[in-house]
Order: sequence, then C-alpha cells, then structure tokens
Amino acid sequence: MTEFLHQASFGLMIISAIIAAVVSIERTIFSGMNLRRAKSLVANLDSQKTDIRSLLGDDVVSEMVQKIISDQVKSLPPALMQDHADAAFIHAKDELGSRLWILDTIVTAAPLMGLLGTIFGIVDTFLALSKSGMSDPAGVSSGIGTALYATALGISIALVGLFAFNYLSVKNERIGEYLKMLILRL
Repeated sequence: MTEFLHQASFGLMIISAIIAAVVSIERTIFSGMNLRRAKSLVANLDSQKTDIRSLLGDDVVSEMVQKIISDQVKSLPPALMQDHADAAFIHAKDELGSRLWILDTIVTAAPLMGLLGTIFGIVDTFLALSKSGMSDPAGVSSGIGTALYATALGISIALVGLFAFNYLSVKNERIGEYLKMLILRL
C-alpha cells in the first residue's frame, strides 16, 4: 500500500508540473501580447500618428481602452467616466492575473507532495526491512535514496514554478503601469 502511495505522490507531482508548464506558457503568451499592445498604444498616444481605434485588437488592453473611448463618446460626467475607467482597469488587472493562483498553489504544494512521497518511500523501505531483516544494507540505502527523489522533484517543481510566477507577476505589473498611463492620457 505504501508503495502505491509513494508512486501516487510522484504521479501528482508530474501532473502538477505539467499543469504549471501549461499555465506558465499560456500566461506568458497572453501577457506578452497585452504588453506589446499596451506599449504600442502608449507610444501612439505620445506621437498622435494615427487614430488609436485602428490599433485596437482582441485583447484585455484593447477592451479597456475601447470602454474608455465609448464613455468619452457618450459625454458622461467626469466622475462617472472616472468610475468607469477604474472599473475597466480593475477588470483588466483581474484578467491579467487570472490563473496565476494555480502557479502559486503548485509552488506551495509541490515540496509538500515531495515530502509526502519521501515519507511513503521510507516507510515502504522500513516495512521491507522489517520483513527481511538487515541482510542487505545496500538495499536499504538505495530504497531511502529512491525515496528522497520525491523531495528533490517537489522542490524542483516549486523552484521552476516560483520563477514563472514571479516573472509573470512582474510582467503584469508593467502592463498595469501602461494601463494607468493609458487611462491618464485618454
């Protein structure tokens, strides 16, 4: 039974690593696209070369700018326009940060899953030892060494996930700064 639990913890860590990789790649592409859009819109507002509407696309930044522009066309009172701009900003920030909680959870849980796998592996080694006695110390050592792979895998997943989470968080903060510039200039 403990061998099964040991293998199950490895399986959970592998699944967690795959999920973390998929979320990291998807969010990197998503954030990169939105960062490029935000930079181009701010640059266009600085130079006033073309109508900003022609640069809008199908992304979070464009959606926020479109909401602000549509409020300007409606000639709403300034306080109401500010409230709408704040709401559009909050919505954009929420969209940019969505699914990052998955990475945060994996970063926290992966070392614990690795530790759990190590515990089950050591328990399995001691159960085998209790049945056969201390006739093969090398077998016991290799069993404990194999069990420690679970901890190493869990920590490795957490480190890679932490780098991805921090990278995406910083990128989203940069996009947020561009969003603030857009709100102020529109």
